[in-house]
Amino acid sequence: MSRARRYARFVRELVGLHPKLFAAAVAGAFVFALFTVASSMAIEWVIDEVVLPAFEPGGVSRSTLVAGCALIIGVGVVRATGVVMRRSFAGMTQWRVAETLSDRVSERFIRQPASWHRRQSDGQLVARAGVDVETSISALAPIPFACGTVLLIFVSAAYLLATDLVLGAVAVSIFPVLIILNVIYQHRVDAHFDNAQQALGEFSGAVHESFEAVQLVKAYGAGERETQRLSTMASKIRDARVRAVYLRGTFEAFLESIPSLTNIGLVVLGASRVQSGDLTIGQLSGFIFMFTLLVFPLRIIGYALSELPHADAGYRRVKAVLDEPLDPDPRDSIGHTHGELAVQLDGASYTYPGESSPVVHPADLLVPRGTVTAIVGATGAGKSTMVDLIGGVLPATAGTVSVTPGPTAIVFQEAFLFGGTVRDNVTVGLDVTDDQVWEALGWACADGFVRDLPDGLDTAVGERGVTLSGGQRQRIALARALVRRPALLLLDDTTSALDPATELAVLDNLRTALEHTSIVMVASRPSTIALADDVLFMAQGRILDHGKHERLMHDVPDYRELVEAFETDRAAPAGGAS
Repeated sequence: MSRARRYARFVRELVGLHPKLFAAAVAGAFVFALFTVASSMAIEWVIDEVVLPAFEPGGVSRSTLVAGCALIIGVGVVRATGVVMRRSFAGMTQWRVAETLSDRVSERFIRQPASWHRRQSDGQLVARAGVDVETSISALAPIPFACGTVLLIFVSAAYLLATDLVLGAVAVSIFPVLIILNVIYQHRVDAHFDNAQQALGEFSGAVHESFEAVQLVKAYGAGERETQRLSTMASKIRDARVRAVYLRGTFEAFLESIPSLTNIGLVVLGASRVQSGDLTIGQLSGFIFMFTLLVFPLRIIGYALSELPHADAGYRRVKAVLDEPLDPDPRDSIGHTHGELAVQLDGASYTYPGESSPVVHPADLLVPRGTVTAIVGATGAGKSTMVDLIGGVLPATAGTVSVTPGPTAIVFQEAFLFGGTVRDNVTVGLDVTDDQVWEALGWACADGFVRDLPDGLDTAVGERGVTLSGGQRQRIALARALVRRPALLLLDDTTSALDPATELAVLDNLRTALEHTSIVMVASRPSTIALADDVLFMAQGRILDHGKHERLMHDVPDYRELVEAFETDRAAPAGGAS
């Protein structure tokens, strides 16, 4: 697709979001254009009929003077009305389009499942909904003025040629030169804006990542390394924009000098035409006034064209999000079990996109309702992926997954807290009473420290729960799941940051308070594993065996070796968050 067609489609799609507002802005621009030509005609009439006769014997009549004043004021008022109308509705169009695009991008993010978000960069997503949307609308505001300028060019060309064919031909011949300059500029600057917008998106993602890892950066003394990395990325943006600004500066210098030099030539040529009697002084004054008024609007066309590559680059990044097909929601592929089963896997496996080997090999599993099942395995065995399959976070590549009817809650290994209050983090929009919140906190053994916080449930925990310890964050995340009274509770090594006594108390609470809830948990603490009704032993993405902890310890050497290694790790001196 050619650039012209691509830009025309870009403008058409954005304008199509709020066409009535844009039409009102263009109407205001047309009013301004038509009465700009009328102002030159008014100047011509006033000079010939009012100003010059005032220096002649007999002067000028009062009625003619009043008519001249009324003409100038009337034309000026209508032009000003056109300006106000154009600016107001152009601004409204611009920010309504921005609002619509932002809403659509955000809605698209919301509709994409968690499996899609895992493949994306948070910083890039933020850039698409923010920086790229703002860039997309940057060309909208000058477009109505540019449309009015196109009308102004045709009407003024007719006026200039009608006033004096010779002078008009000279003046009109400049229009193609300026348009050609605009086209050359747009063609050369396009690539620089594309590069700058792409680099800006990458830079936003890197900055977001750097802030996310600020503790790691400081702990490992990597500040200088991050500074150099971000500086290198920022320099790419700077270089691309400097090249674009250099081109714009050169272009605007030509656009400024050509009309100015032409104006001088018109004055010289016009003076000879007045002297020969082919023009009146009023006609020459109106002619020069009209050509001078055209210079700025012509620059607006240049400005609009210069903004198009920049805006189109941002819009294409936004469109990439809007046009990307929605990933199937893994939860939609999960069936419901029947009878006394809480979880049923029938040949379920998962392979990450682009990989050839599955991270979870075809597995068959039956989990009875109301039981506690522990998943045990070494690092990389596929435990978390198994939990994600059961919880509908990832879709099964093959086979089927079925779970018990009713709500399923999952608590991830890394507890995420919002920057709001404790209450907000537990309820997350669920309509429950404070008594129910305290009950869930009690089951998670979190009620004690929450009562000690300055404002209890109303205490703000800071971004990502930065004011709390790791164990406290995990217990609030667990309470968030428990307040929903799930039929199936999935714990991905959720209690790893708790001390053994607190972990046992939490698990005991779950058994007694939620006796009908089925629990599947990734566990690495032997005392926790021993409490499970059934233990799944995984290695290299396969379920090698399952049964009671005692039997596996006796019959499966690899399992016994792994659990003994867990015991050794726990016995080693270590600091832990409570």
